[in-house]
Amino acid sequence: MLVVEQFHGTQVTQQRVEMVERKGTGHPDQICDCIMDSISVALSQAYLSEFGTILHHNIDKGLLAAGRVNLRFGGGEVIEPMELTIGDRATFSLAGKEIPVHDIAVGAAKGWISRNLRHVDPERHVSYRLKLAPGSQELTDIFARPGEVRGANDTSAAVGYYPLSSTERAVLTLERELNGARFKGLFPETGEDVKVMGLRNGDELDLTIAMPLLAEFIGSEREYFERKHAIETEMRDFLEQEHRGFERIRVHYNTLDQAGRGLAGVYLSLLGTSAEDADSGQVGRGNRVNGLIPIARAIGTEAAAGKNPMSHVGKIYNVLSHQMARDICTSVAGVEGAYVMLLSRIGDPVDRPQMATAQLVMEPRRSVADVEGKVREVMQRHLSGIMEFCHALARGDFPVC
Repeated sequence: MLVVEQFHGTQVTQQRVEMVERKGTGHPDQICDCIMDSISVALSQAYLSEFGTILHHNIDKGLLAAGRVNLRFGGGEVIEPMELTIGDRATFSLAGKEIPVHDIAVGAAKGWISRNLRHVDPERHVSYRLKLAPGSQELTDIFARPGEVRGANDTSAAVGYYPLSSTERAVLTLERELNGARFKGLFPETGEDVKVMGLRNGDELDLTIAMPLLAEFIGSEREYFERKHAIETEMRDFLEQEHRGFERIRVHYNTLDQAGRGLAGVYLSLLGTSAEDADSGQVGRGNRVNGLIPIARAIGTEAAAGKNPMSHVGKIYNVLSHQMARDICTSVAGVEGAYVMLLSRIGDPVDRPQMATAQLVMEPRRSVADVEGKVREVMQRHLSGIMEFCHALARGDFPVC
């Protein structure tokens, strides 16, 4: 069923207070999400190569247990590596042919770490624990049933929205800048474990940022605070240039620091992630699929990372709902904003949700009746092309972390 209606809530941009969070590349929760999804992509491509189709798997359970390091100004040593547990279910063989699931999973994990965490050696600094097993007969059978479009393997709901608010854009772009090539070129002493929390109160934006400095680059407490000041100044300059719509932007960087306490009063890291010593990570505790944790928005509860892209609506509908909302806003004149909610029923084809709802924020003097037909066309086009969309997910074309 397809329903198009007016959005009757208060838009987040019209609320006095808005809170938005983003966990960056090296945050332990984000590491888990990204690695598990990279494993799903690698398995999907291996299944396609060997069997011409994507088989059942869900690599959506993962835990990164923190290791132990010995830190000092100027460097340190890894005492105990981080441990990455990879779970849950996969197809290990079909028609007498074996798939090296464990090798593929560990290889994908090491590859992601090598590409994204500059100072983490995936061979020396991380150990790997695999808890993967074949899936249940009924869920596995979804992939053997006739028809190109798979049946949903769960009854689940998802919601997506567009456009982003100014606060959401500021939080998202700041983290991407801090972990981007330009900033790391200017400040190679910064780690990847970035967390940005944005608070908008009226027209004022307050940003609290955590990002460690790498011990090997910092020879003393004094040098730490000198570099911290330079980094904070660069953050302010970036925000003032890129986000001019706020009356005032405040930046608060590494606020737990306290001068005069030596190592106990500074945020130093050996490898660039708190998972080296202080904080563990878990799948599903990171960002939503649009890269944010928006406190004032309706959000789904499914962890999309690592779920199979052909039948698991926890991934498919999470990403698709955002794509639908974006397409509605950019292609249908008169629509200022959209929330899209999708609900599956287990066993029903994923291109036929039990409910697909678009709630629209309209421009002044425009009504839902003016655009309902075009919005339905957009939604139906996305559902009709869902197999192509699922294969794009399987290639990693729509990152979920």
